Amino acid sequence: MSSTNMPSKRDEGLVLRQAALIAGVAYLLMPVAYAEFHVFPTLLIPGHIEQTVENIATHRTLFIVGMLCHMVTLILDLLIAWALYVLLVPVNKALSLLGAWFRVVYTVIALVSLFKLVTVFRLLTVPYFQTLFGDQQLHAQVQLLLGSVRYEWAMSLVIFGIHLDLVGYLIFRSRYIPKVLGILLIVIGVGWVIYPLKPYLYPRAQIDFIPWAGFAELIFPLWLLIRGWKIQEPTPLEIGSPISR
Repeated sequence: MSSTNMPSKRDEGLVLRQAALIAGVAYLLMPVAYAEFHVFPTLLIPGHIEQTVENIATHRTLFIVGMLCHMVTLILDLLIAWALYVLLVPVNKALSLLGAWFRVVYTVIALVSLFKLVTVFRLLTVPYFQTLFGDQQLHAQVQLLLGSVRYEWAMSLVIFGIHLDLVGYLIFRSRYIPKVLGILLIVIGVGWVIYPLKPYLYPRAQIDFIPWAGFAELIFPLWLLIRGWKIQEPTPLEIGSPISR
């Protein structure tokens, strides 16, 4: 059989540099920061449900934009899970798949939580519910739903943190991505596992800096965009252990 008839590596799917660029671009396209630092702080006033209800009812379009930002982010999360799986398969296929599944599970939980915001929107924009519940019960329903979104999303971050720990470990084991990035993701992942459990296990712990420290995760997608296109397909010898198939 001639070499021209042999399937190439590229025919089998993404090469590593393509996976790196896809993950990097998807990370940086996430619009979640706009929702979390502008939209929802503008509309949702902690401890003032009446003002929150009035804000949502008055600024419906802005509330929809916030929900769409989260929806787009979760779609990009699935794309990242796929791209990182491909990127880290040469290190250990089983662990790479496990890491991808953890991000998928996190995304599903966050998506289910996001649907509660859709319910909030319908409660406040469909006149029938105002007539059915009255102001007091309607406000209580909205407050319960918004609280559920916050706590469910926070708990999903525990699963996200485990995903980061697995990705960080695989990066540390690889020889085509700097080990320091693996260490960074492991530390951030541990932080995301610890922080959401604060209200239940250690409510007085001074760890409110962890969400801000999580922004260091952006160093990873920046590296993928700047240096990822130079990644070469590794051999088993280059990564220090047999490639898992």
